[in-house]
Amino acid sequence: MVPRYTRPQMAAIWSPEERFRIWFEIEALAAEAMARLGTIPEDAARVIREKGAPRAASIGPAEVEAIDAIERVTRHDVIAFLTWMGEGIGPEARFMHQGMTSSDVLDTCLAVQMTRAADLLVADLDALLAALQARAFEHQFTPTIGRSHGIHAEPTTFGLKLAGYYAEFRRNRDRLIAARAEIATCAISGPVGTFASVDPRVEAYVAEKLGLAVEPVSTQVIPRDRHAAFFAALGVVASSIERLATEVRHLQRSEVREAEEFFHAGQKGSSAMPHKRNPVLSENLTGLARLVRSHVVPAMENVALWHERDISHSSVERVIAPDATIGLDFALARLTGMMEKLTVYPERMAENLEGLGGVVHSQKVLLALTQAGMSREAAYAAVQAAAMATWRALGRPESRRFRDNLLAEPGVAAVMDGAALDAAMDPARDFAHVRTIFDRVFAAE
Repeated sequence: MVPRYTRPQMAAIWSPEERFRIWFEIEALAAEAMARLGTIPEDAARVIREKGAPRAASIGPAEVEAIDAIERVTRHDVIAFLTWMGEGIGPEARFMHQGMTSSDVLDTCLAVQMTRAADLLVADLDALLAALQARAFEHQFTPTIGRSHGIHAEPTTFGLKLAGYYAEFRRNRDRLIAARAEIATCAISGPVGTFASVDPRVEAYVAEKLGLAVEPVSTQVIPRDRHAAFFAALGVVASSIERLATEVRHLQRSEVREAEEFFHAGQKGSSAMPHKRNPVLSENLTGLARLVRSHVVPAMENVALWHERDISHSSVERVIAPDATIGLDFALARLTGMMEKLTVYPERMAENLEGLGGVVHSQKVLLALTQAGMSREAAYAAVQAAAMATWRALGRPESRRFRDNLLAEPGVAAVMDGAALDAAMDPARDFAHVRTIFDRVFAAE
């Protein structure tokens, strides 16, 4: 991922320096387990740890280049790493990697990296949830218009909108926790996964020390359905980010102006038009969401490897694993900041709510008329006629409010007077159960 969309803590997980340190830890733990089982000398495991640990800890750009230089000859990254480590450890290095295959190191390392990345993403989601909860309660009873198909529907509250997003991201947190558990898997099983040259207890030891579970059947590689599920979870989170970002973009439109991204002092919206205040953050989030989701299909295609293994998945994962997690980490942090500072305009919401002359109360009037004795068909026709009359005359001198057009309908006037209509259209009825919904969403918090 380009530096513009990269945060340091997530980037560190995917750095070559950290990857090599994890490789060493896997090798050192495997050696310790083998020593306990008598497969290699105990002194060899001790020397590997004592000499190898500081060598691994010292890895920086120069050391990465030295390992890469060896790989340019060996054409094999794990062999290049073992060669470089052996130069510092000495003769005991021959006991590293006993009975293991490259995928034991690579796949277990990837599991460590992905679980660490998932932990950061869960923390990101926690921060976002806190921001959404705070803003939802702030605007729990701030009236606004609900829209379906982009058209005014019935009143809701801005807090209810945010509560819905909170519930969605809470589900996303659960999905990510489940995906983390599925990917947190270790494989130290040797060629084609039969443990022919390495004891299964070595795998169990390494897994326990790294906080992973053992892969029941590794076939030399960890099955990629686990990875596909992980990236699919990231894709769902990205889709939720885009949904909220799209809502903000719509609310910031000039014709709506109910909420907008915080506009910083000195910020410029356009190189040509000084008046512009563009939703640049939410538009950026929409793009990042597309990018994260684009990695889901390659992860799915990685599942179908040949026989016990091939490496067609390797090049894909070297790109999508860091890019998807780095991109999502950045997007979640940006969305959290955007929601914390989101500027909300309750007065404009109230203006838009009543901007169509009261037609948004049509369902309540329809129900009241049926309860007053009109058939549903007759009531629907009368209410729709009054609503259309209100629509057509909006902004004109002859315009009348929905209430007045209803009373002009003979069928309506025969069963309801003005006071009954006012009671039917009382806005308080729209928000009678807001607390019930909030209790459902936030009761566990």
